[in-house]
Amino acid sequence: MKILAVQNRMGIGDMIIFIPYIEAISKKFNVPVSILVKENSKATQILKGNKYIDQIIILDRDNKNKKGEHDGIFGSIKLIKDLKKYNFDKIFIFNSSLRYNLIAKLLGIKNIYQYPLFQKKNQHIIKTANNFLKEKINLNIQSNPKMHINSEICKQAKSQFNIDHNQINILLGIGGSGDTKRVPSKIFIQFMKLCSENYNCRYFLATGSKIQEQIILDQILKSEFGKSCTALDKLSINKIIPIIKNCKISICNDSSFSHISAALEIETIVLMTDTPLIYGTYSSKMHAIIPDEETTVTHNTLGKNKINPEKIFNKFKKILG
Repeated sequence: MKILAVQNRMGIGDMIIFIPYIEAISKKFNVPVSILVKENSKATQILKGNKYIDQIIILDRDNKNKKGEHDGIFGSIKLIKDLKKYNFDKIFIFNSSLRYNLIAKLLGIKNIYQYPLFQKKNQHIIKTANNFLKEKINLNIQSNPKMHINSEICKQAKSQFNIDHNQINILLGIGGSGDTKRVPSKIFIQFMKLCSENYNCRYFLATGSKIQEQIILDQILKSEFGKSCTALDKLSINKIIPIIKNCKISICNDSSFSHISAALEIETIVLMTDTPLIYGTYSSKMHAIIPDEETTVTHNTLGKNKINPEKIFNKFKKILG
């Protein structure tokens, strides 16, 4: 039996959120599942070594920088040709698009399972997936993604980066996909000041290469705590993952690093500023901090300047016990 799961959302976070659902399908039918995902999901890196995953097929579509080979009508024809060689028996489509339903039918796949068509608006990312697998194949899924990593790779990272477990090693996920998600450097620095008064800490700074992210990185490195920091911005996700696994705790913006950290079973404080709160609470390893004066967070909360470093530190202390 050959099974395909279509997860066409963009980004690492969404890919990680869907790991439990893909793994549950694999366990249900006792075969590894192939997945159709976008390149920026980084599935080839974050799912490396996952025994429940078979082929990782890249969907080249909706790329902002160029027209993808799977865009448009001719792109759909190309996608059908690309998928036909696998001879899938079942397909699970984690979206409500008619496009993928038609593609599955033209591929001759016998068993097509999909979200209700034309109901994309206001879909809850967790509840919709839960209801889908419960209704279609009677599975109850707990939303607690876990990433698999080889222990030897973690040991190598510990040695390479001289990670001393007598210190408290902290991942600071200071980057973010948009400006409204990036908490200012001064808030991280104030948190680091509180830590330095009570603990012996080392900080690993995870961010991207965008100018705004690099400014935040540079400000932290130039602070009084710069000597206790190691920047990870030049490393691939593959290289960063074992470093995160060697950390005691993470403090991250709502970014790919918060999702990776929690999936690696690291206690993760998530600074929620401008996206639905579910993205910082779906895992048992996540501990959300919301802006002062707010009772919840959603799109356009615009709360990055109201994240309280004392609240971060108090949560940090509580987690450490």
